[in-house]
Amino acid sequence: MEFYVISLLNSLVFGMLLFMLSSGLTLIFGMMGVLNFAHASFYMLGAYFGYQISTFIGFWPALVIAPLLVGVLGAGVERYGLRTVHKHGHVAELLFTFGLAFMIEELVLLIWGRVALNYQVPASMDFTIFTLFESDFPFYRLFMLGISVIMFVALYLLLTKTRTGIIIQAALTHPEGVGMLGHNVPRVFMLVFGGGSALAGMAGVIGGNYLVTSPSMAILLGPIVFVVIVVGGMGSLTGALIASLLISALQTFAVGYDYSLVDLLALFNIELGPDPWFSDLWRIKIENTGPLLPYVLMVVMLIFRPKGIMGERES
Repeated sequence: MEFYVISLLNSLVFGMLLFMLSSGLTLIFGMMGVLNFAHASFYMLGAYFGYQISTFIGFWPALVIAPLLVGVLGAGVERYGLRTVHKHGHVAELLFTFGLAFMIEELVLLIWGRVALNYQVPASMDFTIFTLFESDFPFYRLFMLGISVIMFVALYLLLTKTRTGIIIQAALTHPEGVGMLGHNVPRVFMLVFGGGSALAGMAGVIGGNYLVTSPSMAILLGPIVFVVIVVGGMGSLTGALIASLLISALQTFAVGYDYSLVDLLALFNIELGPDPWFSDLWRIKIENTGPLLPYVLMVVMLIFRPKGIMGERES
């Protein structure tokens, strides 16, 4: 019982962090149709900016300033980069953002070096809020959960209940009509891209001290973010939330199962021969497959439901 409760709490925390990171990419793709390969790099910049700012003036100002800086940088990338290559199609956009990710990584290495930073949880939140089964649950994890829930509610209300959200969604499907109504469509796209980048930056500020702040953090979480938006459904905010929690649970619970297919078959009194086909594959422990499970889920989803969990079907 202890294992399931603690694993559930840990998967909830990590899942909501994944949602914080993937929500910005979902917003950018859903509103603009741009699959940003550099999105995880903005997450990394948020962590590094948060560390640097918190060193001088504290964590709380960093929580506000760092995402704004990343958002301004993202808006600049859209205005002076993506907007230029947009006329050449999606392949050009993918190549541009792919190259941008490498540039950001090299800049981080040049400025902060290769060693992981000592980015600590702020002292005001570094305490245990409750103890369950002799395991301490830090307050900072509850803080992360709270920020994630607020972010989801705010984005959902913005996109579905406000005039701004209607203009943003209309600008994607009917840009000419929105422009004729007097709205600056390129500026709308720039603000959307900047806002999505700022969300990634906020995830970096909050998650950088929870996980690790190092030049490899974008590479470690970047692929998982794309799995989240594919499984959840391209452009679906609710789907991104569900997929984040599902993928986090798969990885978290898999770590605790020290079983293989051989052990599973033994429960049904089935024994393999002395030298079965792919003998090493049968003996792989579930705990060793944790990093692979999200990609297996993505492949299964693409086969049986290509639109994802909450993706809309084409008419």
